[in-house]
Formats: sequence, C-alpha cells, structure tokens
Amino acid sequence: MAEGARTPSVEEPEDELLPPLGVALGALEGRLAVVTGAASGIGRATAELVVGAGGRLLGVDREREGLVRLRDELGAAVVVADVAQEGSWPALRAAAERAGGLGLVHLNAGVACGVEDLAALPVDQYRRVLGVNLDQVVFGLGALGPLLAAQGGGAVVATASLAGLVPLPGDPIYTATKHAVVGLVRAVAPSMAERGVRVHAVCPGMVDTPLLGPEVRRMLAEAHFPLIDARAVAEAVVRVAAADAVGQAVVVQAGRPPVPFRFRRPPGPRTPGAEGAVPPGRLGDPG
Repeated sequence: MAEGARTPSVEEPEDELLPPLGVALGALEGRLAVVTGAASGIGRATAELVVGAGGRLLGVDREREGLVRLRDELGAAVVVADVAQEGSWPALRAAAERAGGLGLVHLNAGVACGVEDLAALPVDQYRRVLGVNLDQVVFGLGALGPLLAAQGGGAVVATASLAGLVPLPGDPIYTATKHAVVGLVRAVAPSMAERGVRVHAVCPGMVDTPLLGPEVRRMLAEAHFPLIDARAVAEAVVRVAAADAVGQAVVVQAGRPPVPFRFRRPPGPRTPGAEGAVPPGRLGDPG
C-alpha cells in the first residue's frame, strides 16, 4: 500500500479506516468539485453529495439530456464534453479556474467493453474503452492536478473497479483499463502529494448503474448477487478524498464499509548483498 495508507487490524474496525462521512462532507462546503460522468450513476450520486454538503459543482458528461437534468435539479454548472479527448481538457480547466476554489476532482466516466474474444474485438471499440477509462484519468490529472495545487490543494479520486484488482474474464479490456487506473494512481500519488494533491482510486464491485446491461443484470439477479447502490460508492469517494493517506485503492462492496485494499510487495531479489532490496527513489515500489 502506498505511503501513509492504513490497513485493517484485529483491533481496528474497517469503518474507521477512512474519515467519517460527516467530516468528509464538511470539507466540501464552499469548494468546487469537478465530476466527470456526472449525468448518471456514480457521478450523479457524487454530484448530489457535493451539492447537499454546500459545495459547488461542475458536472461533465457527453450525455446532454442528463446534464440538463443535473443543472435544473441541483443548480450545477455543467459542460458537455468528451473526456476521452485531450482537446476537451483545456476548456474544462478554464471553467474550473474561473469558478475558483477547486477542492475535489472525481474522474468517474467509464464504459464497459463486453467483448471476451480479443480476436473479435473491433479496434475502434478498443480505442474508445481505453480513451474513456484510462486516457480520461491521464488527461484529468494533467489538466486539473496543477490547478488543485495552485488553489490550495485537494484530492483527485478516479473510479476504477474491483476489476482493477482482480480479473474479470468476461471483459478483459475493461479489466486491463481498470488495472491501469489503479497502477497509475499508485504511481503518481507520492509526487502529487508533494504538491498538496492527494490521489486515490475507488474500486467498487457490481454497482446498480446504467453500465450494467440487461444480460448482466439478469445473471446477477438469478444468482441473488447484491448490487451496490451508487450513493455508497459516492460516499466512499468523498471519504477517501478527505483522508490524509495517498494512493489508496478503496474497495466498495454491498453491505460493508469501504476499505483500502492491502497490496502485498512482490518477492525481492536474492542476489547476495541485495536480498529483498527495493530500487532507489522513484524507481521503487512506494509500498
């Protein structure tokens, strides 16, 4: 686990690993939150928490109709944009800079691929999934990370998935992108923390959002598998955003508190004189 992250012990209840929800919501008051994929699902739930806590919202999505509802129902500022495209981010940064007081960036937009056989995977579909799920996080960190640092610091939380920690054989491309998001977050977290920006990921299991298609929903229902309410994921987002630790990958599952995933170090070298050594500086595993 990245430096500063805490792990569960026999004496420490899981729910105490992150700041209480009330404290986390209080930290949002008066601050600006940029939320991508804000028109529905987890992004909409985060938007509602932000506004309900007295924060200001800049909601971003490709889906215009959902953004109009967000604007009308929550009084939020909205921008229709394709976050998978690098060219969308200068305008989003400018909008956030004009609003001022940026405190939270939730890089949440995501799409499934749904193709198991890579030989049958259309290249344009592959590029689209990669763009939304991974490029968005890269572009968002690059555009809004420096702005967060310049405006007093804050947090970036990327929506990954449990498929970023364990394989999802039915959707290997989705799995690859979410593993990449977790790795990216953990890799950039130490250097961004030096500038006052805390970077985390949330890794929910099966969430009740439009991302789940009818066939998947049918299979889960037949198996009596519980879906996670989107608000539970949004609550994990704001709680980890308020945490002192950095680089956490917070698992969210139905019926249990969110908990930082415990990463194990891989085996080290056995070369005499360097047993178990870790590469120096930025080349090393942050833990």
